[in-house]
Amino acid sequence: MTRAAAAAEALGFAPGAPDEGPVTGAVVRAALESASVAGDLQLASLEQLAATDVATKSSARDLVSRVDVASEQAIVERLRAAAPGYEIEAEEEVEDARTGAPRWFVDPLDGTVNYVHGIPLFSVSIALYAPAEEDAPPRPLLGVVHAPRLGETFVAARGRGAWLVGPGPAPPRRLSVRTPDGLGEAVVATGFPYRRGELANPNLENFGRVFFDVRGVRRLGSAALDLAFVAAGRLDGFWELHLSPFDVAAGAAIVLEAGGVVTDLDGGDDWLRGGHIAAGPGPVVSALRERVTRR
Repeated sequence: MTRAAAAAEALGFAPGAPDEGPVTGAVVRAALESASVAGDLQLASLEQLAATDVATKSSARDLVSRVDVASEQAIVERLRAAAPGYEIEAEEEVEDARTGAPRWFVDPLDGTVNYVHGIPLFSVSIALYAPAEEDAPPRPLLGVVHAPRLGETFVAARGRGAWLVGPGPAPPRRLSVRTPDGLGEAVVATGFPYRRGELANPNLENFGRVFFDVRGVRRLGSAALDLAFVAAGRLDGFWELHLSPFDVAAGAAIVLEAGGVVTDLDGGDDWLRGGHIAAGPGPVVSALRERVTRR
């Protein structure tokens, strides 16, 4: 059984099962297979990029490689074929108009700086969201975070739990956030913006306010992996500023299905497009929000 098939079956989308709503077995398998194909492209070029294969975007630190673009193209092609009426919003080239259809959020290579430097912490992030209704934010329906170099795929579907497939032939394992006994036992993660000298809050003061109260702070370089690791109980919480929807959409969906809480830094629900997020078990999120600010 392929990894995509195993993950889809863990979610209850076995072949021949009846399809209901926007998240069908075909849609789930397309997301998982798209992530796998993109991951294979990334592994094929890992530590083999020439200088001409890498460019910059918003700043000298904000990198994009030919593999980012090729991965996005491969993902978009497969998602369009599986769900032609759905919208896609991706990091590099594609942003469909909002028509009220379900919307894919795609980060084809989250952690490009890690990837370019040969650090194995990079991921493919794909999520599907229902359209926003009145004043309510979009609802996560499906999230996939695939870590090619680690051989792990994190996946969740609304109401069906969060699961880890891999590494190797290990059967899918259901995920649950871990609630530490106090912040002093927590290992949390964060990140910092590329445009550090241009933005009002580069997150350094937040880091300092958290640093002395936790067991450890990690900076992995991939927000999607940070969130997936929170869902898996490897990290106990995550916060960051200056993020885009495709950075957090899949990971947040997985945290929620693993029993965690996701808010913006003001405690509201504008974390998808608001640019700032806190995630983890409820007590950790509350403790982080007491210490960090977006301003």
